[in-house]
Amino acid sequence: MYEFVTGPMAWISFLIFFIGLFVRFVLYVKGLDWKADRVTYRVNTIYGIKGAVRSIFFWLIPFGTRSWRNNIAFTMAFFVFHAGLLITPIFLQAHNIILKERWGVSFFTLPDALADLMTIGVILSAAFIILRRIALPEVRILTSVYDFLILAIAVAPFITGFLAYHEAPAYNFWLIAHILSGELMLIAIPFTKLSHFLLFFLSRAQLGMDFGIKRGGMKGKGLTW
Repeated sequence: MYEFVTGPMAWISFLIFFIGLFVRFVLYVKGLDWKADRVTYRVNTIYGIKGAVRSIFFWLIPFGTRSWRNNIAFTMAFFVFHAGLLITPIFLQAHNIILKERWGVSFFTLPDALADLMTIGVILSAAFIILRRIALPEVRILTSVYDFLILAIAVAPFITGFLAYHEAPAYNFWLIAHILSGELMLIAIPFTKLSHFLLFFLSRAQLGMDFGIKRGGMKGKGLTW
């Protein structure tokens, strides 16, 4: 079973992940209205690029936007959750050992204690996000079972991985569950809200570019916002 889930099943998961994200990228770009305001976009391209970079940059910095500063606790949980979600799987020592054995590549690895701390941070942040969705009426009304399912898919690899690493009872079960839940997350990313880890950059760039172009155009006419 271990050989299958770390071999053929892993290949299938990564293929679905990369191909699915590529398709999402193509569909997003094709869905843009390239004919709208062609002259404005052509003349004010530099403003558009600056706007896109600025938009992405400030949304990637904790408290870099007014929205982040107005929700301090959520912002902290959000960034801890996403930092752990992205960094831990890539730079975990155990994962890099498998990468080296299977495909002959590896990355810089995190100290085990730091990886443990980041894993706990992901789990606690997810718990906070769930409680926030339940407790706040303005958030609860926008929450569905689907949102909780997505969070469960994202957090399951961390819970099972933590238990497997610390050799909890039924170690083999937790190890296989960890691998399968990780592969499930990879497969789910292109088809669910988890794809926002790619679409975030595309949508922020689009919004920032639109704002930058329009703002640049207004300045070019002697007007300011």
